[in-house]
Amino acid sequence: MNKQKYDVTRDPVCLMTIDPRQAEAMTEYKGQAYYFCSEGCHQKFLSQPDIFIDKAPGMRLTVGVMGSATGEFAADIKELVYTLGQDIADRGFVLITGACPGLPYECARGTRSKGGLSMGISPALSLDEHVHKYFSPADVFDVIIYTGSGLMGREVVNIRSSDMVVIVGGSSGTLGEFAIAYDEGKIIGVLEGSGGITTQLPQLVTSFGKDTGAQVIYESDPHLLISKLAEAYTAHHYKHPSCFCEGEHASVG
Repeated sequence: MNKQKYDVTRDPVCLMTIDPRQAEAMTEYKGQAYYFCSEGCHQKFLSQPDIFIDKAPGMRLTVGVMGSATGEFAADIKELVYTLGQDIADRGFVLITGACPGLPYECARGTRSKGGLSMGISPALSLDEHVHKYFSPADVFDVIIYTGSGLMGREVVNIRSSDMVVIVGGSSGTLGEFAIAYDEGKIIGVLEGSGGITTQLPQLVTSFGKDTGAQVIYESDPHLLISKLAEAYTAHHYKHPSCFCEGEHASVG
């Protein structure tokens, strides 16, 4: 059977077909990713982006927020994570969470308040199971993906669907999500001041003793955290978004 080969993306300036990992430059504009065949095209785009954005569509970048789904949370921590959701929306990024209560829900509320796009990756088979078996909310999401994978199974989907990952609070479940993101070479933000495992992660990362290509950024200001993640992603991380990309950090474990 003949299989059709599809274009990955196009340079919005010269319209050349590009594999994102082979692009000479990349930028994020209004939450969307654009890739360029040369620095010249990149600079032309930056000088007048609105001229070029309709010539080749950009793909929305995603931020996965992983954190505590249960427990009591101080008002200042809830506000911090709510603000994170607002900052994600303001940048035009798509929020991804596990569609769960707790801190990820507060983040989704923040995104919703700014009219941002929020996607939940549910462990359930259906909306009925999502609400009645997993006791999870559905009121702040634009889209819910029902994986039927259970709480642990959907974690891999969460991480692999996220261009950037942010850890807020959390305990053992969130630590598992962090481990997946780290082993798969993701760019990871840690929201300092949100409690939970965020206080332990610097020491844990030091103890790992291996390079997967992951980059961890620590920041207590949600706005600065999102800005730093976006800057790092567009500067270099887009070339190796996963350790499973061919030729990039192929060994994990």
